[in-house]
Amino acid sequence: MSEVDKAIATQLQNIQAKTGKALHELEAQMLATGLTKHGELRDYFIKEMGLGHGDANTLVHILRKTDGASMADGLDEEAILTSIYTGTKADLRPIHDRLMVALADFGTFEVAPKKGYVSLRRKKQFAMIGPGSKSRVDVGINMKGVDGTDRLIALPPGKMCQYNVKMTSADEVDEELLGWLREAFQQAG
Repeated sequence: MSEVDKAIATQLQNIQAKTGKALHELEAQMLATGLTKHGELRDYFIKEMGLGHGDANTLVHILRKTDGASMADGLDEEAILTSIYTGTKADLRPIHDRLMVALADFGTFEVAPKKGYVSLRRKKQFAMIGPGSKSRVDVGINMKGVDGTDRLIALPPGKMCQYNVKMTSADEVDEELLGWLREAFQQAG
């Protein structure tokens, strides 16, 4: 089980302890509301169960199976990549592919496709790759002890990654980017 999966499992255990209800009971309660929109259901759990925003948000995603892992469940990596890089985002696939070829030289890591991006993990996630818009691929990088730059954009605390690099061309898979990713790979251990 990855660190992210462990964190979600712990969060769900804490939600059940706080509410005094098992997940199947929370699901039945959610269905009984008649609400259909994610935000309405999240707000319901905040108001009625006293959950914080993050716990309520995660709970709704898990119960409705709209979290990235659930939505990718049962699909192979190629099917997920095809769904991510389709339509107006199809031209971005060569950037993704070139980056993955370069990363293969780093060593062994897990590729965990989600609904809209791919998570790369060792003991913990070290990078995320996916379309940031119809004209660019975003590479989220998890590492510590590195100063941000104009290209390596430092993100605020609480984000899934500490840094983001925006790419519009496969030519941007260069030594600078690979150096940051190598550092993140090594730190993820």
